[in-house]
Amino acid sequence: MEKKVAACVIISAAPVSNVSYIKNYIQDRDFVICADGGLKHAMACGILPDLLVGDFDSLDADLPEAIERLKLPVMKDDTDTMAAVKTGLQRGYRRFTILCATGGRLDHTYANLCTMQYILSQGGEACLVDADASIYLIRNKKMLFKNQTGKTLSVFPFGCRFCTVTYEGLLYPLDHVRLYADGFPMGVSNIIIENTATVEVHEGDALIMLNNKV
Repeated sequence: MEKKVAACVIISAAPVSNVSYIKNYIQDRDFVICADGGLKHAMACGILPDLLVGDFDSLDADLPEAIERLKLPVMKDDTDTMAAVKTGLQRGYRRFTILCATGGRLDHTYANLCTMQYILSQGGEACLVDADASIYLIRNKKMLFKNQTGKTLSVFPFGCRFCTVTYEGLLYPLDHVRLYADGFPMGVSNIIIENTATVEVHEGDALIMLNNKV
C-alpha cells in the first residue's frame, strides 16, 4: 500500500477542559479520525472529521450524516483509539498525532502510550499531545527541538529494560548513557537550555515527554 505523506490525526475521548489547542495540530491535508467520543471535542472546535470510529456508546444518537463511519462492536479487543490507529495504517498513513488521549482514567492513558508503541512496531511514528505536553516514542533516531528553551524534558525507557541516549543542549547532558526501567528514573525533569537541543536514542525505545509550558 502507498505510504501517505500527510499525517493521520486522531482525536480521542479523554475528558478535556480546554480543547482549543486541537486546531494547532491539524493541517488542511491531514486525515482526521475521531475515536468515538472524540467527536464531541472536534465539534467543539468546529472541526468536521473525515472518519468516525467506535461503538458510539458515548455519543448521542444524532450523528452528522456527512461523516464516514466505522462502527465497532461494544465488546472488542481494541480500544477505540487503537482501532482508529489500525484504520489509519490500513489507509497508508505512517505519521500519527493523537490528541485528547491523556487525563481521566490512568489505565486509558497508559493504553494510549502502548498504542504509540504499536505504531512504532508497524514502521510508523507517533506524537501524543495534550494542552500541557507532547509525548514521543522513538527508536534509533535523533529528535531535534528548536526554540524550546526553558521547557522541561523527560526521557524514559518504554517497553524495554533500558534505552541508551545522548543529549545535547540540555542542562544535564548525556553521552551514550543507559536509562534503566528497573532503576532510578534518571531521565526525569531535564531542562532545555539552548535554542537547538537534541535527544538521540541508540538502543531501545525511549518515551520523550516535553512540557509545553516553561
